[in-house]
Amino acid sequence: MSDMSAAVPPGWDENPTAWPKRLRIAALAFTGLCVSAYLTLYQLGAISSVWDPFFAHGSVAVLNWTHPFPDAALGVLAYAAELALTFIGGPDRWRTLPWTVLAFGAVILSGAIASVALVIIQLVAVGDWCTLCLTSAALWLIILPLGVGEPLAGLQHLARIRAEGGSVWRALWGRADRPPGVRALEASR
Repeated sequence: MSDMSAAVPPGWDENPTAWPKRLRIAALAFTGLCVSAYLTLYQLGAISSVWDPFFAHGSVAVLNWTHPFPDAALGVLAYAAELALTFIGGPDRWRTLPWTVLAFGAVILSGAIASVALVIIQLVAVGDWCTLCLTSAALWLIILPLGVGEPLAGLQHLARIRAEGGSVWRALWGRADRPPGVRALEASR
């Protein structure tokens, strides 16, 4: 079995944690980080105006809606966590470090849910729109389907470990991914 085929989860056609896919997600997350950081600077008063090609007055209304709490800073934290998690582990991290893909999944799912909520809030509570806020929301909704395979592969791996009688807790942290009898059988092949 080649290194590349070992990185593809059983039953999958491709590796959900392959570097090309992760780098695309990282590029989107970095873009989101920059957008969120810019919006946070406005909310903190570090810059006096916010650029918006479509909803100039709307952006001000949306960004000041949570005053004095700079909610865009939560986006900065989430995108930064996503970026950090993207670069932990190798191309088979769904198997070797399942905690990373599960944490990654939690971050991208939370980001997507928060984005939908923020879009609804802009419409219902504020009654106006913010182009960069919508851009950030769109990024989360693009990242979610690109990254959802990682936590799914990790969960399937942990389910296989459990079915084989292995320690899911140890496998979660990458310390033991197979029971001793299964490891010995695999080594003899």
